[in-house]
Amino acid sequence: MSQQCSNGLAMGFQSLTYGKIALLGVVQGITELMPISSTAHMRVVPALLGWRDPGSAFSAAMQLAALAAVISYFWTDIRQLTLGASSAVARRQFSDPNFKLLIAIAIATIPIVLAGIILSPYLNQCNSPLRALPVIGWSCVIMAALLALTELLARHRRSVAESSLMDAVLVGVAQVGALIPGVSRSGATLTAALGLGFKRAEAARLSFLLGIPAIALAGLKELWELHKAHLSIHGWSLLAVGLIIASMSAFFAIWLLMRVLERFSTWIFVLYRGALGVFLLVASASNWVQ
Repeated sequence: MSQQCSNGLAMGFQSLTYGKIALLGVVQGITELMPISSTAHMRVVPALLGWRDPGSAFSAAMQLAALAAVISYFWTDIRQLTLGASSAVARRQFSDPNFKLLIAIAIATIPIVLAGIILSPYLNQCNSPLRALPVIGWSCVIMAALLALTELLARHRRSVAESSLMDAVLVGVAQVGALIPGVSRSGATLTAALGLGFKRAEAARLSFLLGIPAIALAGLKELWELHKAHLSIHGWSLLAVGLIIASMSAFFAIWLLMRVLERFSTWIFVLYRGALGVFLLVASASNWVQ
């Protein structure tokens, strides 16, 4: 179905019921932190169910739910990082690992901020060509292939404590790919970290820590855009319901992902993403899904 627009901003979610928003909240929360692309699922699930596309602004604002889950799950790491960096600054010990990692995270966020500013008009516009199902399908297939290559070729030995500024910059550049629907921020950064030789669980940990500023900035920016578009009280209440549901499912998603990566490999995600991508390409070409 076509998108509902306001001031050029896609806001189809306003036409959905609270029940539909709650379901999308579950989908968003789980897929945002799994390497399977939340944007793809937030576009595909409504299409399969015959609902209106909720819009990219809704999807981006919903990332704040993932932010809450990441901060709560990795609170010990975040607390140690911030307190350690603050102490290092006070002591002028700029070689401190916590200070260096915090600076690395800040620098790694720059690429996606710049790219987001440049691409924002194309990502948020109504009926954006970047949200077309063939684009999402090819993105899923390509990312499945790249993740498979890292499983086959990478040496999973390094930890976050051994990460360097260059590691952070490279993962930060990979994070830019998340702006393309179907790529997945988690998938792009996890793939890059695995390619740099990090252990699977450590790669996920680095991915989440590096993603905190990007997720926060993207979510807050879209809240501001929705405010400027004069989102109705009803629209804000729908968004609130989605955020609450998504935050709970996102916490579960982190827990499950870390358990999988600690015990197994990423092949389950490779197979899922590949199958999803092929399905979307065939369904789009055959007009099964509009």
